[in-house]
Amino acid sequence: MFLSKSCLYGIRAAIYMASVEGNQFMSIRHISDTLDISFHFLTKILQTLTQDGIMSSYRGPNGGIMLARSPDAILLIDLVRSIDGDQIFTECFLGLPNCGNAVPCPVHDHWATIRTDIAQLLSTIKLSDLAARVNTFGHRLSENDILSSIKKPESQ
Repeated sequence: MFLSKSCLYGIRAAIYMASVEGNQFMSIRHISDTLDISFHFLTKILQTLTQDGIMSSYRGPNGGIMLARSPDAILLIDLVRSIDGDQIFTECFLGLPNCGNAVPCPVHDHWATIRTDIAQLLSTIKLSDLAARVNTFGHRLSENDILSSIKKPESQ
């Protein structure tokens, strides 16, 4: 995968938070339990998103984390850039330094086109659209979701 595990978890957490009605502070423990993500790992990821103004945090017994902006105003590329930076859009696919038009790697021409397409795609996807897929179609955000959906037809 081109995105780090941190980035994937951060995106999943943001989608989950956007899918919950009424943007309110939510405990990181609740999010980590729901999505089956390590609490400490998720805490570090959400700190990054908070530092970049995507999330807002509040300490105390009723504290937690919430989206700092409307899910309509958060693009998927915002989350990727916050957590993973711009490397996916700028670095060589093979990890070679100074790869470019003057001294390309064998994958350079193909990857240059693809990474531009990926950046454009991520710039069009709103967090609210992804949350709507969770709420409307029951798209899953964790391994637990697939297990519960497999069991669901049996109980009906």
